[in-house]
Amino acid sequence: MIPETDPPVLLRAEDIQVRRGGANVLDIPALAIHPGQTLALIGPNGAGKSTLLLTLACLLKTFRGRIFFGEREIDTHHGDFDYRRHVTMVFQEPLLFDATVFDNVATGLRIRGVAQAEIERTVSRYLGLFGIASLARRSARTLSGGEAQRTSLARALVTKPQIVFLDEPFSSLDPPTREGLIGDLEQILQETRTTAVIATHDQPEALRLADRVAVMNEGRIVQIGPVTEVMNRPANGFVASFVGVETVLPGQVIKTADGVFVVAVEGGEIQAMGHVLIGERVLCCIHPEQVVLSADPTFSASGAGNVLSGMIRKITPIGLFYRVRLDCGFELVSYVTRRSQEDLELEEGKRVIAFFKATSVHVIPQKESPLL
Repeated sequence: MIPETDPPVLLRAEDIQVRRGGANVLDIPALAIHPGQTLALIGPNGAGKSTLLLTLACLLKTFRGRIFFGEREIDTHHGDFDYRRHVTMVFQEPLLFDATVFDNVATGLRIRGVAQAEIERTVSRYLGLFGIASLARRSARTLSGGEAQRTSLARALVTKPQIVFLDEPFSSLDPPTREGLIGDLEQILQETRTTAVIATHDQPEALRLADRVAVMNEGRIVQIGPVTEVMNRPANGFVASFVGVETVLPGQVIKTADGVFVVAVEGGEIQAMGHVLIGERVLCCIHPEQVVLSADPTFSASGAGNVLSGMIRKITPIGLFYRVRLDCGFELVSYVTRRSQEDLELEEGKRVIAFFKATSVHVIPQKESPLL
């Protein structure tokens, strides 16, 4: 058997600290960025996402710590210009020159002394990739927000950087423009295998673009890993609430047998799977997508593990789905499609049956990961 090896690392940070006013605003003991992957930094406003991006891009001085690009240590205090030739950064608001779209996108290539014929070929390719070839001779001053951000992204990627840092690049765009640009960027990053680090507070955006996710809070990374792992196995209550687990219930284990156990929560009981001890305090995390509803009061779901009667307290449309908040003795949230909402004739005040499998409950030992 061939032994497993650690994935290659393109950028590595060790014991990074950034201070403002004598206080730490960033404290990252270790971080590895792998070539060809996209890492999403998610967290609330003020979590330190932009500070981390600026630090990794060598645009912000560190108080302490070391950053390595491959095997070479970066000079984070005096500006490592050789390193910065290999990376680029895109900000929330496009920073474009008072020039044509073509000239804006060509800027980095001209600075690098690329021949004009190669500039024409490369810029034309990236204008096409981002769907703005028809705007090549248009003044950047006349662009819409979406067109300007497409131009900014094309300018960042046309130099074929080894890493692109993106700081909330879609947050100021309207939903249709945002959706189209995210789709184009997703495809371009995959085709070019460009390594990317993107800061966002938008969970669906992170899920769509990222291979790995780092959840940040108060200048620290509280969990990092593959997208499915972080989404389905949050490390604590803060992460759970931020990655879309809308039902987080503290409770105590009261029964256990053959890997199945029962947790007493306020207002009811939850069945889950795993190996815990009776008396152990835990958090039960349930994704709304895992909760299925039935309007039949006699409904019995074989193997569901948890079958609960509840009253609908509120129904809220969210895109293609409805968010249904139930009172089952405790609050339980379910997402249903528009078709299901119509077929089940769901309305506030109606009683329904909610069911979800014991395997759908992610349990966090509360003594190790308290609800933050």
